[in-house]
Amino acid sequence: MADTTNDQRPVLVLCGTGTTGSRVAKILDDRGVSLRIGSRSGTPPFDWQDQSTWAPALDNVKSVYVVYYPDLVFAGAVEAVRSFADLAVACGVRRLVLLSGRGEEQAERAERELRASGAEWTIVRSSFFSQNFSEKFFLASIRGGTFAFTATDVPEPFVDADDIAEVVVAALTDDKHIGRLYEVTGPRLLTFPDAIAAIERASGQAITYQPVSLEQFAAALDGEGVPGDYVAALSEVASVVLDGRNAYVTDGVRQALGREPRDFQEFARDTAATGVWAR
Repeated sequence: MADTTNDQRPVLVLCGTGTTGSRVAKILDDRGVSLRIGSRSGTPPFDWQDQSTWAPALDNVKSVYVVYYPDLVFAGAVEAVRSFADLAVACGVRRLVLLSGRGEEQAERAERELRASGAEWTIVRSSFFSQNFSEKFFLASIRGGTFAFTATDVPEPFVDADDIAEVVVAALTDDKHIGRLYEVTGPRLLTFPDAIAAIERASGQAITYQPVSLEQFAAALDGEGVPGDYVAALSEVASVVLDGRNAYVTDGVRQALGREPRDFQEFARDTAATGVWAR
């Protein structure tokens, strides 16, 4: 590891209770790195929709894991990232590591704005999280035994959130990642029916894959109590990002970490063992 160790200021992890943020925070904490959780319940609190919370959260911080909530595809996200990055530099922050999305015009605009801030930067451009099947959007439907989705035939290289977190921590703590863009995916392509079949085998639970329209998909999420901003984000992903443009595997995890990414089957096996998909 290179030379950030002399700077003892904390790392700010935005969305630090979320899928990747919680993992990044745990790795940093396990390594004894001083950190600050950026969330509405954090100390001090951080809220992307309330700019008055930004400066207190950035006070005396050396680097930031930048995760925009709810997603970079939302209107206003690019402007928010630009304003936050500029403020971070003005507050003395040295390094910004941005979680971005593949094949998203809005996300690429946000990347350009962050790079223009003058901070040391790393971009982690991610494919669809494996953990979306176990921690957030799709968990209720899988437990219910019927998985309704729109993208039936388009393959996706699902990436494990643990791999993303390790890449992010490397970028936050090692200078060799400055100025790098890592596009991270899993090691192979699977369709959504393939992914559901893998979960079915691992869990021993029967799960029916049900193709639906985009409107039916959004209505089902709403009926399961998924927050409206998440429904909008997933509908955007289903209609735009999962149109085949991202149907290829990259070596971003290997570039950053020197090892292969975790396979979806490993994720399904280990997750099934926790009982999270049991009815």
